[in-house]
Order: sequence, then C-alpha cells, then structure tokens
Amino acid sequence: MGVGEWFSDFCTSLRISADKRSSIGYRTGRIVGRLNADLRALDSKTAYRFYVGSYGRNTAIPSVSDVDLLYELPYSLYERFHGHAGNGQSALLAHIKNVIRKTYIVSDMAGDGQVVVVNFDDGVKFEILPAFVNTDGGYTFADSNNGGSWRTCKPKQEMEAFSKRDAACNFNLVELSRMARAWRDTNNVRMSGMLVDTLAYQFIGTWQYRDKSYLYYDFLTRDFFHFLAGLSTQQVHWLAPGSNSHVYRSDAFQHKARSAELRSLEALTCLQKNHEWSAKQKYREIYGTSFPA
Repeated sequence: MGVGEWFSDFCTSLRISADKRSSIGYRTGRIVGRLNADLRALDSKTAYRFYVGSYGRNTAIPSVSDVDLLYELPYSLYERFHGHAGNGQSALLAHIKNVIRKTYIVSDMAGDGQVVVVNFDDGVKFEILPAFVNTDGGYTFADSNNGGSWRTCKPKQEMEAFSKRDAACNFNLVELSRMARAWRDTNNVRMSGMLVDTLAYQFIGTWQYRDKSYLYYDFLTRDFFHFLAGLSTQQVHWLAPGSNSHVYRSDAFQHKARSAELRSLEALTCLQKNHEWSAKQKYREIYGTSFPA
C-alpha cells in the first residue's frame, strides 16, 4: 500500500455516511414542508430551499454538527415586515421560528440574529436562513442585531465558483477542504468552514499538481500548509470565491500551519528512507486518527 492508497482511504473516511445524509434529508423535509405549507399553501418538502455552508459546498466531514439551510421566502413577507413597527427583522425571524415550532415542538430553538437555529438531541444543529431572492440571483436576509437591518449574500455564486474550480482541479479542491477540516479539528485551530474553503480555493488555483491524483497528496499536504503558514498574521479577512464577501479569521492560524508543514516534511523524509510506519504517524499527527495507521 503506497501513499496514493493512504490518502485515498483517508479521503474516503472523510465522506459523510449515507445514514447521516438520510437523517439530514429527513429533517430538512419536515422543516421545509412546514414552511411551504404555512407560508405558501404548498405541499412540498423540497421546493424553495437549498443547502449552503460546508454541507452545501460538499466540504463537510462526518463530524459536521451544523447544517446550513436557506429557505426562499415569498416577497409578500418582505412587504409585511419591512414596514413593521420597531425591529421588523426580529419579528420576521420570530414568525419563521413559530412556524417551524409546529413541527419540532420539543426541539431547542433560538433566533441567532440572522438565522433560526434548531438543535437536535444527537448534536446536529440546523441553521435556517430565511431570505428573499433578488433579481441578481443574490438574497436579502434579516439581521435583527442593533435595531434590525436588511443584508445581502450570494451563496449560489459562491458555490458555483467553488464547484467550477473543483472540477478544473480534478476534484482535488473538495478533498483538500475536507482534509483541512480534519487538521483543524485535530489541532484545535479556530477557523470557520468558509475560511478553510476560501483559502483552499485560493491555494489550489495555482498549485502545480492541481490536476494530479492521490499519489501527489503528500506534496499537497506540504504545499498547502506552507501556503497557510506564509500568510500574513496581520491580515484579518479574505475574499470569498464568487461573491468577494469578506471572510474573517478568529485567531491567527499560521503557527499551527507551520507545525503541520514541518510534520509533512518529516513524513516525506521518512518515505525517502522507506520508513512507511513512521511517515503515517506524522500524517496522523497532522490529520488525526482518520488517517490510516
């Protein structure tokens, strides 16, 4: 078994199981079915919704706990709540929350400024963004913070740009994003999924082996963490693909990226000496126990 097989097995282990996808789909159907019934008098569990975030970009890994779902609201609700006395955005989110509560009565629900959050007892959390579609293909959504305001986003454009680059890079972008999440979770790196995907997108666009196979993932590991480690610690945001919206960092991540780069260089040295077991241990230090022993 060589490097290519190691990374192939590792990437396979980072895919969400059919059972978990089925559970997410079932819950999505119940939520969307209720929203469509109450807000549109429509009997459909699939219309007017799509996944966003890491689940929508297909970069989530089995440990995913947050499922981001956008639901397209009828424009009549904008007219109703835009003219609402006081914080119309808060009132809109409360309205959506009460609709969903008819289906998930026992769920722990909370408004989170811009989304309605449904927490399930197995640790999975749905964040539902109620939004109005704009003529440019973007969306307007309610932000109830600071007295209330309307904000815009372009999730479809972001996902289209990400998917297009993934296809152009032999589908290595999605695999890299999942691997980076395994590193993040294993090493307690404070990075949002959107930041992980944005930086992976920026890196792989010019990586010299972007069209290669798993056989090159030892170089992918080395070069990606070299890229992360070399980013300025003074930079606090990057531009999201497709929308150019600002994606902010929390803590600086460069030091931990540099540590991962050093482990990857040690792994390459082990491989040159045919010390395969030692090389695998270095990759497990980077990526955790999902990497084959």
